[in-house]
Amino acid sequence: MKFNIKKVIKGCLKGQLNSQRKLYEHFYGYGMSITLRYCKNREEAVEVLNDAFLKVFKSLSKYNPDYPFQVWFRKILLNCTIDYHRKYHKFPILMDIEDYSDLHSEEMALPNFSLNEDVLPIIQQLSPAYRMVFNLYVMEEYSHKEIAKILNITVGTSKSNLMRAKRNLRNLLTDEQIKNKKIN
Repeated sequence: MKFNIKKVIKGCLKGQLNSQRKLYEHFYGYGMSITLRYCKNREEAVEVLNDAFLKVFKSLSKYNPDYPFQVWFRKILLNCTIDYHRKYHKFPILMDIEDYSDLHSEEMALPNFSLNEDVLPIIQQLSPAYRMVFNLYVMEEYSHKEIAKILNITVGTSKSNLMRAKRNLRNLLTDEQIKNKKIN
């Protein structure tokens, strides 16, 4: 049976549990693919995802059906992820990029890898602050100014966190490649 989002949303608005279950099951995989990038493990990602679904069901009447549901849901997922990290990971305040002479203003390149590859475990090894900025900048394509506003940090701190995230990822990816060569 084909998934009809408009019909499912109407059912959810009427409080039909079957419709809520269908919406949850249909978007669960999509939601997990996002929350796993931001969270340190699967348990944390499931907790964030469930919080997001609760917000979806509570605020579904505010959803504008003229826009894609997935875009609206993604925004809720990101907000729930940010809220979770604010609550449980207390972002450490890092110095502005200008305070670090070892960081260059030019973009630090990562080794060649495809986002389709299974790099999730490597991204999850980043500190919460670095992981958050990396995902918002690289995956969601937010600007440093937008990230600074969202996370209540300075633009310089956003840039610094991104540079350090890239440096850490580069080292982790290189270590992983070396480890894989030894195994093969």
